[in-house]
Amino acid sequence: MALWRVRATVDDRPGYLSVLTASLALRSVNILAVQVHTTEEGAVDDFLVDAPDMLTESDILAAVVKGRGRDAFVTRADPQGLADQPTRALALAGRLFHEPDALGDTLAALLDATEVRWRPAATADLPGFHGGRMTLADPAGGAYEVLRALPAFTPAEYARAQALVEVAGAVQRQQHEQVTMLLPDGTELVLRPAGRDDLAAVQELHEECSAATLGQRYLSGAVPDESRLRRLLEPAGGVTLLAVASGGRVVAMASLVIEGDLGEIGLLVEDGWQRRGLGTALLRRLRAHAERTGLAALVAHTGADNTAMVRALQHLGADRVEQDGPVVSVTMPAAGRPVGDETPAASA
Repeated sequence: MALWRVRATVDDRPGYLSVLTASLALRSVNILAVQVHTTEEGAVDDFLVDAPDMLTESDILAAVVKGRGRDAFVTRADPQGLADQPTRALALAGRLFHEPDALGDTLAALLDATEVRWRPAATADLPGFHGGRMTLADPAGGAYEVLRALPAFTPAEYARAQALVEVAGAVQRQQHEQVTMLLPDGTELVLRPAGRDDLAAVQELHEECSAATLGQRYLSGAVPDESRLRRLLEPAGGVTLLAVASGGRVVAMASLVIEGDLGEIGLLVEDGWQRRGLGTALLRRLRAHAERTGLAALVAHTGADNTAMVRALQHLGADRVEQDGPVVSVTMPAAGRPVGDETPAASA
């Protein structure tokens, strides 16, 4: 028995797929996997089949035509084809997570392409596909042109390729946003966006903070439970940044939660790491994210005794401080005002 890949278009009407499969069965062709791609011309059925050794490409093509298939494509397949397409796409997405620069090779593997070319933005066509040619925007700039002779690309394949492009773009953005910060005493920290895998480390951060520090961050006095922490790690439309010390220990977190054109910021720095410039650095990066997002203003609510936080926000451009009992609300335009380098005038 031999593995073959068979693709053909059939009318998208009840019973037509069964006619095609019956025609293949009469030739003792065993269907191992099938995908259906919906197109304007009809349903494109993509089969991985196991056929008797004596059958040739012409024999299988004849069976497809007899089964009312048109625009047929038949080629030998290898055992890797036994993995279904969702599994294959997930595996390739996993590769991109570790190697976002391998997007071109990953697209070639996903689409069984004969060639993948990169073109600068000025010479690239708009994203889309036609026949055996597909154009995809490169997250780093320019575009990828993906080519294969047969079969023609389908909307489903284009959607999968676009999903991989988005994965690569997200990883590249995350890597770009990760920076190393050098504190005045020579200590190095990594500042990076948070993710769902950081839950345990963030829970440990809360456990290491004093009741007074937690009270300044969470004015209600209630430390967030696991479900709320999960939401804080990946706020919808916003961002949470972490400061990570050696050994992977999270020593500070700063969050930006967006509602309309207003962003609310929160900051938690472990007691032993306070007054070293770390809070100011995190707040500065949150403000930069707010500028890119197009927010009108940022607001922070903290305890009236948290003078370091208030001074840091004023240094970054806050122009309104309002006190209501033990709570202070500090507001600053998202654009802020020009500030100096990462060495803070006041620390949080």
